Amino acid sequence: MCVTGGATGRLQKIVSLNHTSGLLKTGDGWWGVGGRPEAGEETTIRPFHLSTSDEELEDLHRRMDQTRPVPSLHNSQFNYGFNSEYLQKVISYWRNNFDWRKQVERINQYPHFKTNIEGLDVHFVHVKPKSVPEGTKVIPLIMVHGWPGSFYEFYGLIPLLTEPSQPERCVFEVVCPSIPGYGFSEAPHQKGFDSVCAARVFHKLMKRLGFEHFYAHGGDWGWLVTTNMAQLEPKTVTGLHINFAPPSKPGLLVTLSILLGKTFPKLFGFTAMDLERLYPAVQHLLAEPLLESGYMHIQATKPDTVGRALNDSPVGLAAYILEKFTTWTNKNFRNLDDGGLTRKFSLDDLLTNIMIYWTAGCITSSMRFYKENLSQGLNKPHTRIPVVVPSGYACFPNELMHTPELWVRQKYQRLVSFTPMPRGGHFAAMEEPELMAEDINKFVQIVERLKK
Repeated sequence: MCVTGGATGRLQKIVSLNHTSGLLKTGDGWWGVGGRPEAGEETTIRPFHLSTSDEELEDLHRRMDQTRPVPSLHNSQFNYGFNSEYLQKVISYWRNNFDWRKQVERINQYPHFKTNIEGLDVHFVHVKPKSVPEGTKVIPLIMVHGWPGSFYEFYGLIPLLTEPSQPERCVFEVVCPSIPGYGFSEAPHQKGFDSVCAARVFHKLMKRLGFEHFYAHGGDWGWLVTTNMAQLEPKTVTGLHINFAPPSKPGLLVTLSILLGKTFPKLFGFTAMDLERLYPAVQHLLAEPLLESGYMHIQATKPDTVGRALNDSPVGLAAYILEKFTTWTNKNFRNLDDGGLTRKFSLDDLLTNIMIYWTAGCITSSMRFYKENLSQGLNKPHTRIPVVVPSGYACFPNELMHTPELWVRQKYQRLVSFTPMPRGGHFAAMEEPELMAEDINKFVQIVERLKK
């Protein structure tokens, strides 16, 4: 239990007593085709090398050339979704200038592997530091992506962690897996593969790689998967760093802070950023999330319907995914003619992420993750279990849902680091890799000192 001083501490102590303690429980699983083989799992780790072909590119270009544009409404910008006029410019670049073969080489610059866990071929990137100063401890770190991202989100972050330019920074050995059903990880063939299942699979992956203890980082679905990893095996996860933490089960203290926080901000430790992002509460906590959550209702109920359309149309797939990289980066970008798409990202990086979804044919299976996690309601066991491993939170100002420190502490009871960031949105690791690397370093150094 994390108790701070003053009135806030007393309120938190009262509410924290209601938390259910204990470990998150899970069984074993099998998600492959057919039944589990009697001989047991194949545990070989196999190198994986991404490739492309003329046939793959010709098929892509043919589908692009046959797209049927729909005019956008006058002066609508991105308020109705991805603006059709600007989409044509993006597609023109994709068709005529984007070099997928070059991006395949970029993807292959780091070692990729696959290994079979619970019947699924799980893909992961595994990057070791090229050189380690004598006496330096190499710290293992698993980083988990979300939707509609991929392992590629971390490509700007990886070198900052494995080859730090500043000698006082930690040196990391990084593992970036693809959630089963995403990227080049095989999609589950059975119903029920949720975040806890992914967490269990990734624990098995890290054990197979020889790691007895490691740090974890995640955003979006990666936040929940790594949180579940910490709940499953708190003695294995040395520390948990996240940049997304919406309250899974808002309790009394969170409710009181919403109702009274504007009038008594100091009582709840609210900062100027908290007040700006939370109030007026109806606008920020109800209306704004509704504007950006339509996709979630579709994917949590009937993902296969829209998935079939997106799997057939590269233009539709690009519009569906890239729209998230505009308004989830900054909600005000919806009022711009270009959606602010390239203010924070390059088209090459954005289209590389799209191509991972397209070439892997994984959009439908990636969206099923919403149904598996949300269709059984919001009262799953992990929502009632606190996280007791040392935790750190990077609070980016343009995140989809703002989470004040007080709210984070309700779940993450050993929060040792909370950093208000100067800029950045939902795809923070891809948008602001330097800030993310700096905060991960700060957090790990705090935890390493606490261990001594």
